Amino acid sequence: MDFTALITPKAISARWTAAASNRIPYIGESLFPSKKQAGLDLSFIKGSHGVPVSLMPSAFDAKLTFRDRIGLKELRTEMPFFREGFKVKEKDRQEILKFENSNNPYARTILDNIFNDADELIEGAYVAGERERMMLLFPEDGNVGIAIVANGVSYIYNYDPDGSWKANNYFELTGTAKWSDAANSNPMKDISTVKKAIRTNTGSEIKYVIMNSNTFGYLNDNQKIMNRFITKVGVANAYATEDEIKGVVEDVSKVKIIIYDKLFRDENKEVHGFVPDGYVALIPEGALGNTMFGTTPEEADLIANPKADVAIIDKGIAITKEVQTQPVNVNTWVSQIVLPSYERMDEVALLKVL
Repeated sequence: MDFTALITPKAISARWTAAASNRIPYIGESLFPSKKQAGLDLSFIKGSHGVPVSLMPSAFDAKLTFRDRIGLKELRTEMPFFREGFKVKEKDRQEILKFENSNNPYARTILDNIFNDADELIEGAYVAGERERMMLLFPEDGNVGIAIVANGVSYIYNYDPDGSWKANNYFELTGTAKWSDAANSNPMKDISTVKKAIRTNTGSEIKYVIMNSNTFGYLNDNQKIMNRFITKVGVANAYATEDEIKGVVEDVSKVKIIIYDKLFRDENKEVHGFVPDGYVALIPEGALGNTMFGTTPEEADLIANPKADVAIIDKGIAITKEVQTQPVNVNTWVSQIVLPSYERMDEVALLKVL
């Protein structure tokens, strides 16, 4: 059995696709659906059409009155490139050879470990996309953008060059209004206030709020929420479950709470949450933009090259394998060009609650 012959991009892709049915998707994959385009350039129209404006009255036989377009801005940039791989070195290959013609039960384990390396790279590609999307949803300083600096490469993107989103869509609580003040804060009112502001500015209705468990914990302790719950159940000192707390907030503010606690490791292997503590993103129904995939060099130039083997996952994650002759190594890597568009950013708000 030739182990390296089994480690092909198509085999890796098939294995990943089969396993993906049990994979819990990232929330950003539904908010920013995948879309493919050629090349590196990303261009999208950002616009806040606002509440409807009544048609202008006109006299008969009068000249046509033209309306100015409201808030349409084109954002154009070049998308970032990601690539990382692993190799089966000459010494590794010698170890594999020991098992190829034997019935050693560890042979399958060796192959699985090699496949697991590939799975880790593919999952890393999905992490990169989700990290970008969550940077847009949770700009902690109110400046909407993406910043990825590692491996001697710096990718910086500003989605709000004139600062209008920060001025109109970023809300920061102060003093006793912070959710850490269980006695005085009023999260239900805060959410309703932001909802009203977005509705007034854009005509869009907030349907969901996204936060992590640490932030949600402040709702568990909030006296106004607990008082409303106790009144509802009619039992003094009643204990409220997570779903019951959600129910109280949702009844008042008419939004659905989504708790998102997925974690990732950055380039330094440090663990982070996609959603930071103390922030709540308020979003409307439906997609907010698209996760745009460009055409990688591997897909453009190697997919038909006999010197390499290439397979594509999703809309643009490329898996490539080559046999290096000096030294004799088998190199396998994953690459992608990915960046979200954010057409509906003006319908999204961020509330800093701590």
